[in-house]
Amino acid sequence: MSSSSLEITEKEYLIKLKRSDFDLSFINLLLSRIQSEVILSSFIHEQREDRHSPPTNLSGEDPLFDRIDDK
Repeated sequence: MSSSSLEITEKEYLIKLKRSDFDLSFINLLLSRIQSEVILSSFIHEQREDRHSPPTNLSGEDPLFDRIDDK
C-alpha cells in the first residue's frame, strides 16, 4: 500500500490506490459505507435540531393552554 495517496482540495477528496492491492468489490463496499455514514450523520443532526427548537404552531396560539372560547 506504499503507492496509495490522498489529495484533499477545497471541493473534493481524491484517493489513489494501487489496483493490485485492492479489488473493486472492496472499493464499492467502502464507498457505500461512507455514503451511508454521511446520510445517517445528516439524519441524526436533523433530529437533534428538531429536539432543541420550540414547537411551531401555525395559529399563533400557545399549544399548552386552552382558549377561553373553548370553555
